[in-house]
Amino acid sequence: MKILYYDCFSGISGDMNLGAMIDLGVDKTLLINELSKLSLKGWNLITEADQRHGIGGTKVTVIQTIHDHKHRQLSDIEKIINDSGLDDKTKALSKEIFMKVATAEAAVHGVEVKKVHFHEVGAIDSIIDIVGAAVCFNSLKVDKVYVSPVELGGGFARCEHGTLPVPAPATAEIMKGLPVTKGGVDFEATTPTGAAIVASLGTNFGERHVFKIEKIAYGIGQKDHPEVPNLLRVFIGETIGDTGGHDAILMECNIDDMNPEYFEYISDKLFSAGASDVFLTNIIMKKGRPGNILNVICEAGQADTLKEIIFTESTSLGIRTLPFRKDTLSRKFEVIQTIYGDINIKRSYYKGAEVSCKPEFDDCKRIAAEKGIPVKDVYNNIMALLIKRKTK
Repeated sequence: MKILYYDCFSGISGDMNLGAMIDLGVDKTLLINELSKLSLKGWNLITEADQRHGIGGTKVTVIQTIHDHKHRQLSDIEKIINDSGLDDKTKALSKEIFMKVATAEAAVHGVEVKKVHFHEVGAIDSIIDIVGAAVCFNSLKVDKVYVSPVELGGGFARCEHGTLPVPAPATAEIMKGLPVTKGGVDFEATTPTGAAIVASLGTNFGERHVFKIEKIAYGIGQKDHPEVPNLLRVFIGETIGDTGGHDAILMECNIDDMNPEYFEYISDKLFSAGASDVFLTNIIMKKGRPGNILNVICEAGQADTLKEIIFTESTSLGIRTLPFRKDTLSRKFEVIQTIYGDINIKRSYYKGAEVSCKPEFDDCKRIAAEKGIPVKDVYNNIMALLIKRKTK
């Protein structure tokens, strides 16, 4: 199973995260092209190679080319994202990260979420940092995200509300319940934006994570500390052996009063927003009425986003949320050459041994439509090629 590991020994900020993602191999041109779909004027993304304590990495700075003093509310941010040309999955993750900040700010200031005014996080650079984080994450196509204890920093930091103790109140609220350390450096090591990114993406938190490292990258922070390198270190790796088990969420609701044609649309939206699986179960409800259970499997951090889709798009009045353990095979994706051109295939492993190998069915459908041949012929021909290669 492919994993992304955040080693936050010197904290995390939005620009450190973008630097680490580009250093990891996310294409800068792809990132800028996707961010341009926001139709948000007045910014440039500057990337440069730099070092901290002799360790090389990538430093990213978002430069605002126009003065932007707007105090945006969550609805303003969501409108910018919803009106963009970004794909649904990136929109959903971006809004989820912003919701983490909004919920924390609401708790700190004692106001409703919809009345929260974003100051620093509502500025252009923070919007670019958060939406950029969503673009980068979705491009990596990882199965899980591991997060080390997050260093929060120490001392005091200046912000819109004056001088505040580190961590900023919103950062502390976001990181509540997650493993952290404090005082490793004497500045604001983790910002609300950085905290919201790892809190939204993380599936496993803590010290002990067993995996095989495949690639290491560094995102460089704006400060240069004399004792601790101001770096965000990230790894791409594979889990080792039978370590595919983790906690997940099953959400389900009974529906007997909705046009069944809506289910396909709702299912597509749930998948686009990050659901691992969506399926229907036929049931008989009270008074003998036929109905369906809408079942959705997801990671814990995605539950709020998916609940919103269910409540707004379906006729459901309530959702049952059940935590459970999910055991999965390790998987690898690769591209192979076939008579139809390049095809994506998925290999699955149990205890290191391959147990299945098959083409991505979306590729088979695309080829069948393009060439006007039965999809079963495309699928069977590719499977025959895979079997032939395996027996050589």
